[in-house]
Amino acid sequence: MNLIWTPAQLAMLAKVVDLNGFSAAARALAVPKAAVSRAVADLEKTLGVRVLERTTRRISLTSAGRLLYPHARRVGEETDAARSAIAKLQSPEARPLRVVADPTYGRVLLSPLVPRFLEAFAHVPLEVALDAQQLAAGAWDVAIRTRPPADGSVTQRLLGAPPALLCATPAYLQQRGMPARPDDLRSHDLLTPDAAELPEFRLLLERGAQRAEVPLTPKLAVDDPAVLHAATAAGLGIGLLPEFLCRQGLATGRLKPVLSEWAVPAAAALYALYPTALESDPRAQQFVDFLAANIVPALAPPAPARAPAAHPGAVGHR
Repeated sequence: MNLIWTPAQLAMLAKVVDLNGFSAAARALAVPKAAVSRAVADLEKTLGVRVLERTTRRISLTSAGRLLYPHARRVGEETDAARSAIAKLQSPEARPLRVVADPTYGRVLLSPLVPRFLEAFAHVPLEVALDAQQLAAGAWDVAIRTRPPADGSVTQRLLGAPPALLCATPAYLQQRGMPARPDDLRSHDLLTPDAAELPEFRLLLERGAQRAEVPLTPKLAVDDPAVLHAATAAGLGIGLLPEFLCRQGLATGRLKPVLSEWAVPAAAALYALYPTALESDPRAQQFVDFLAANIVPALAPPAPARAPAAHPGAVGHR
């Protein structure tokens, strides 16, 4: 006599009795009705006795079934307890919030915010990965990336579009000359962020009411801003870069702005993504709200230094 399936059959029997029907038991167990009927029939065959009396209107326990039912119910309760324990283990609240970011944006923008978030929300552990492959695979609770997928199962929150600028190394500009007007860029090596528009990249620039559109053939076009920054810092040309990536280089003089009086289009917009199923998860909402409150200011360029106020008693030269 093969008893390997008896515990599962007992659990199904208890559910049938408790819910007074095979259909209700099947719905509760998320299995076909035929599977429940088969389990009870196999149990009767294994034990060699009938445990249920079936009619078109109701079911009832036989004398053997009444003896068996308390044991079956305990098995069912233990089964439910085991499933509940596993469900809690798999619940998002039972594990760290998994955060994945594009490596470039993650290192510069996310990394400084992680300690601050953990200080403010000590009850929310984080598991952070700066991994483009994991980002593409979708194994995350919150993702920070550009160009979000058109997926109805994912909620998007716009964090902002980083201001961009043109810059180059002093050595490159000394060798090739500083552009004085937008059209001068056509005689320079340009490093641009978007390969989709090759072979011709059209750069739009604005200065007040003036507008210029310069067709270019980039020396390098790549969708990774870290690669663009590295190429620019190596003196390979004039880079079109997110401003926040250039701040240190500009502050130390390793990079110089080009056509700084002209504005260029913002870099690719940055989004926080999370599965729609986590819309009711307060941890995901707290983290995304924290990102929106802190990354948006980080994307904005620093305000220009104000000139010191003149001393009230000072007299200017005529």
